[in-house]
Amino acid sequence: MNNTWQHEYVQTNGIRMHYVTQGEGPLVILLHGFPEFWYSWRHQIVALSSRFRVVAPDMRGYNDTDKPEGVQAYHISHLIADVAGLIEALGEKKAVVAGHDWGGGVAWAVAMYRPDVVEKLIILNAPHLGVFQQHILKNPRQSMRSWYMFFFQFREVPEKLLSMNNYAFVRRAFAGVLDEAEIDKYVEAIAKPGALTAAINYYRASINEEYLLGAIGQPPPLPRITAPTLVIWGEEDPYLGRELVTETQSQIDGPFTLRWIPGCGHWVQQEKPELVNQYMLEFLT
Repeated sequence: MNNTWQHEYVQTNGIRMHYVTQGEGPLVILLHGFPEFWYSWRHQIVALSSRFRVVAPDMRGYNDTDKPEGVQAYHISHLIADVAGLIEALGEKKAVVAGHDWGGGVAWAVAMYRPDVVEKLIILNAPHLGVFQQHILKNPRQSMRSWYMFFFQFREVPEKLLSMNNYAFVRRAFAGVLDEAEIDKYVEAIAKPGALTAAINYYRASINEEYLLGAIGQPPPLPRITAPTLVIWGEEDPYLGRELVTETQSQIDGPFTLRWIPGCGHWVQQEKPELVNQYMLEFLT
């Protein structure tokens, strides 16, 4: 693999953010999920850098990016501001914003609340926030699949369990998908002081009054997505049901493209990198 990428730091929204970059051209931001870091995009950085300036940051709290204390420091409003500030700090007004898992959730939110900074939107196995809110509360199958989100609301207990046996949960999550050396990189990143708590705080900050409103009535409507949007979805995702995807287009006013990847699980850009790269490049060029 051609890993001629560079490691850089930038100030955004009051934190020092680490990112990896390669290539020149229009800006593409790649946002990782839980429990990952910039490395989850290693295949896409190389493939996209022939035509684009690719930037894959460590999200707030992860790996080598600052880890502010407190649950509220990980509220979605801060995560949106991190991305918008990153684009500005890199000298651009707009960027292609792509995200997987939690990074996908942030990408959806940026496209909703800061559409001025989103040229195009690419989502990989991350449900639209409004669709997910309804399903996690009212779809028993998805509620069971997302049990860990509610478990993460406890204090300290999740950290103790997830760090047991040298972060065995990371090894289980990626077993059969990545080799041992690759998994070791994820263990090293999540084991950095404060990183695990920060990662779990994303979930703690997301269970808020809006979710409670969704349980007792109709939640406030979310802003419509106007950016051209590509959704790539591994069909065998054990955490997120296919039904989350079928309702997505109803939330989008801009052009919409959906690419299913059969025989692929949640870690889609690492399980099927060549196909993901192909779909991303077709959408962007």
